[in-house]
Amino acid sequence: MAYKSRIVGRMEKRLPIAIVVRLAPAQEQSANGAEMTYTDNVSVHGARVATTRPWQAGDMAQVTSLKDEITLAGKVVYCHKLQDQRYQIGLNFQGRRVTWSAYNTYSNT
Repeated sequence: MAYKSRIVGRMEKRLPIAIVVRLAPAQEQSANGAEMTYTDNVSVHGARVATTRPWQAGDMAQVTSLKDEITLAGKVVYCHKLQDQRYQIGLNFQGRRVTWSAYNTYSNT
């Protein structure tokens, strides 16, 4: 008997960790396009980040932890509009495994 498994939902656990970050389009060379914001939750390969502007799926973003100035590049996988004219974007750090510490920082592993 053939068994077909269909995974529904996320394969990785998300942690509700708020980290203050600088979010900017990856191609921006100046700080003009950057905004100070925070993560809503994180996983080993991504994060959901609050933002004041809409992003398109496929856009590349840079997320920099303000605590330790570590920068990661991520691909926008979704952008959801909230009721208060803000947005939440889902970022995938493209094959990079990220360890989010209990001290609200992150590092590449």
